[in-house]
Amino acid sequence: QFAFQENEIKLLTAEIERLKNFGCLGVSPSLEGLRDENAKLKYRLNFLKKSLQEERSKSTKSMININSCLQEIFGAAIQAAYPDLENPPLVVTPSQQPKFGDYQCNSAMGISQILLKTREQKVIPREIAEKIAKNIPANECIEKVEIAGPGFINVHLRKDFVSKQLSSLLINGVQPPAIGKRKKVVVDFSSPNIAKEMHVGHLRSTIIGESMCRLFEFAGYDVLRLNHLGDWGTQFGMLIAHLQDKFPDYLTVSPPIGDLQAFYKESKQRFDTEEEFKKRAYQCVVLLQSKNPDFIKAWNLICDVSRREFQKIYNCLDITIIERGESFYHEMMKDIVKEFEDKGFVQVDDGRKVVFVPGFPVPLTIMKSDGGYTYDTSDLAALKHRLYEEKGDILIYVVDSGQSVHFQTVFAAGQMIGWYDPKVTRVAHAAFGVVLGEDKKKFKTRSGDTVRLIDLLEEGLKRAMDKLKDKERDKVLTPEELKAAQTSVAFGCIKYADLSHNRLNDYVFSFDKMLDDRGNTAAYLLYAFTRIRAIARLANIDEQMLRKAAREEVLVLDHEKEWKLGKCILRFPEILQKILEDLLLHTLCDYLYELATTFTEFYDSCYCVEKDRQTGQIVKVNMWRLLLCEATATVMAKGFDILGIKPVQRM
Repeated sequence: QFAFQENEIKLLTAEIERLKNFGCLGVSPSLEGLRDENAKLKYRLNFLKKSLQEERSKSTKSMININSCLQEIFGAAIQAAYPDLENPPLVVTPSQQPKFGDYQCNSAMGISQILLKTREQKVIPREIAEKIAKNIPANECIEKVEIAGPGFINVHLRKDFVSKQLSSLLINGVQPPAIGKRKKVVVDFSSPNIAKEMHVGHLRSTIIGESMCRLFEFAGYDVLRLNHLGDWGTQFGMLIAHLQDKFPDYLTVSPPIGDLQAFYKESKQRFDTEEEFKKRAYQCVVLLQSKNPDFIKAWNLICDVSRREFQKIYNCLDITIIERGESFYHEMMKDIVKEFEDKGFVQVDDGRKVVFVPGFPVPLTIMKSDGGYTYDTSDLAALKHRLYEEKGDILIYVVDSGQSVHFQTVFAAGQMIGWYDPKVTRVAHAAFGVVLGEDKKKFKTRSGDTVRLIDLLEEGLKRAMDKLKDKERDKVLTPEELKAAQTSVAFGCIKYADLSHNRLNDYVFSFDKMLDDRGNTAAYLLYAFTRIRAIARLANIDEQMLRKAAREEVLVLDHEKEWKLGKCILRFPEILQKILEDLLLHTLCDYLYELATTFTEFYDSCYCVEKDRQTGQIVKVNMWRLLLCEATATVMAKGFDILGIKPVQRM
């Protein structure tokens, strides 16, 4: 990864020498110019050397992605064995069973197919595997390789390599894998509508979006978290008209709108039944869009009531987000329409201005027949702003699957007009399924209404406390510890139940399942984590002693369960790398569950602290095993942090 910089340093050094020679020979027409050039090159050389040192020091702290290392090694081996083969398949995966080693390279079968198709050479995969194995370059991680079956290459890792990586993790903490150039990521998530309460449908976007932001931030990206609020549009006409009637002194006395949902329903009913009110509502929209100060104040009052309600939910779920509603893009929309017109993409259909995008049957409507704008216009304006003003390298829209065709059309329109090249800029719709009730139908209240998110969170708190009291935790925890455990379990379980399902699928919301402390649930993982953290504490080993041991002790991995746990801990960077690519967070949940169950196997088989059976006195502390406990807890804590779950020390 440093080859490019090292090569540039060599070239710059040679160029400085060449300029020196020119100066000696008196060839340069301008000695001053030569000195300037020389100074620039020396500055660049020093800068590169410094940045190379910084990158190296960063990379020594970064957790090594073992899968990526093995891919580099096997990539070089395949290149050496088959130098004429273009883009050969490179398949390296963790082995499913210990008898097949620690990792497997399964490229031989694919190469065999390519040789048969492109060169009509029939070579059995086993021969190819043997040729690859012979060309494996010298490296620090592979102990040995074996050819198995039709041509699988089983890889056995070196124990000292794994031990060294675990020590590095304990000394440096969980560091992100090296990512190269720092890119800017813009994540659009949550996005409720003003004057409507957040409901269970907003839960998934909010939780998934927050977790994605945390992952990209941990990996070292510059992340902008945007809340694309529905804060503009015709519905504000009826809301402002109703506000004027119900609270005529709203300009001087702040209106006591307690229940905005009821206020919205009242105004909607009047809009649907009173013709005079409807006309006035349309006039209010025109005055609002022309920025009349009284109407802007009314609009702000309504928005503020909603913001306060949204913030209660964001506080509960520990969500950080910047408001950037549709109103923010309103002034940009006329320029968007003009740009599409100037480039000849606009057609007029029954008074509407529409844009047909190749490959999509339904056009985008960028201006209605009455001259108003649409969601299509605001989403195009937002896309351009995020690309040109925010300079986003990666744009992610965390919005439900029902919007898939809409976003694909908007993104394709952005490419068509030349705003971005998908090979350079990644623009992705991270779609998700709906939340279902236990009857497998859309999650509703008994009366058939949409479930309010605030009610759901309060129910979660109540059930978490009931669960803790069933386990008699209220008898052993202080009131403060009990409260901390309640919020940790309630909100942790709601988040984990969502994130542990593949976001592309619908999922069934069940408090009973998510609060179960058996199986792949937050309740089980939080309990496992507090247990692991307690092991060293009960052995009277404090943090300082663990830090000292991490620098001095060699992590012995002789027992098969120690070896299994050590390798599992070190898979963390490759799990994160996969999620950065496919944005599927359930992979992290599956990994944390696997780590917790692998730890249980280790703990049941390997004594960390040995006690006298009669007296219960500690007779021996196996420090290297306590360090494995610490490494497990450290990785779990970082996993929880990415998922937005707050563990507690006592539970």
